Amino acid sequence: MNNATGSEHVAYVLITPAHNEQAFIEETLESMIHQTHPPVKWVIVDDGSTDKTPEIISRYVARYAWIEMVQLPQRRDRSFAAKVHSFNAGYQKVKDLEYEIIGNLDADISFDADFFAFLIERFADDPTLGVAGTIFREEGYSSETDSFEGQKHVAGQCQMFRKRCFDEIGGYKPHRAGGIDWMAVTTARMIGWKTKSFREKSYFHHRHMGTAERSLLASLFSYGEKDYYLGGSPIWELFRVAYRVTKRPYVFAGLALGLGYCWAFLRHTPRPVSRELMTFHRKEQMLKLKAIFKSLVRFKRVDNFNVLQG
Repeated sequence: MNNATGSEHVAYVLITPAHNEQAFIEETLESMIHQTHPPVKWVIVDDGSTDKTPEIISRYVARYAWIEMVQLPQRRDRSFAAKVHSFNAGYQKVKDLEYEIIGNLDADISFDADFFAFLIERFADDPTLGVAGTIFREEGYSSETDSFEGQKHVAGQCQMFRKRCFDEIGGYKPHRAGGIDWMAVTTARMIGWKTKSFREKSYFHHRHMGTAERSLLASLFSYGEKDYYLGGSPIWELFRVAYRVTKRPYVFAGLALGLGYCWAFLRHTPRPVSRELMTFHRKEQMLKLKAIFKSLVRFKRVDNFNVLQG
């Protein structure tokens, strides 16, 4: 079978939670309407926006039958769990449709016209692929070279799931402090699905990660907290802090990350992950460290993206 041809018949749906995204959502909308392989349905959930987000979405809904908007009431309590509640509201609109792939798409990214055709083809090529995405870039940052998450992690701005995989992990699990996308992709890998980001394609993230409503240092502090409550190893965190010290803003970035981890530890912040998932996560981290040191001892360049291939 010709996979490229077969992938054209693979149906997929997308859900986009959106809250006050007027600055960037049109970039995402324009990227989607130019896709060579559009989805069966794209549900954009306006989660009580107070800006012009719903007005912008409405213009596209009027022109494209496969785009639908769901509007939720404003809520005072904003947290990362809100993204899951918004996603689930969108999921209700697609659950009875026929599709093989379901994706979460953030409202602040842009990409090429063949972006989703490429990803759908990867699913058609490999029936063991449970979660797929691509690398992403921000101003001054690339997930390919500036992160040690590697090719097995799929960033939350665009995560595509095989429907059976999504059902088996129980979908996204709400947690106020975040980590919902990480828990989803890591759980999928833990139960035996292949998860992969591809470097052949990329998308541009218009807003720096974690800075939607806070400063860069505050977001790094929050990431340190998240590293703790998602079960990250303190040994891994020590090396992550040392690495981050060398990145802008120099020294302060690493300090903010480390302080966040220590603060969560001292407060005994409850962990939303199971002991099984935490053990799996730490095992992967130690394998990565071993691979990194192996490369350094041999005076070889460390390929962040492929640091853990096995």
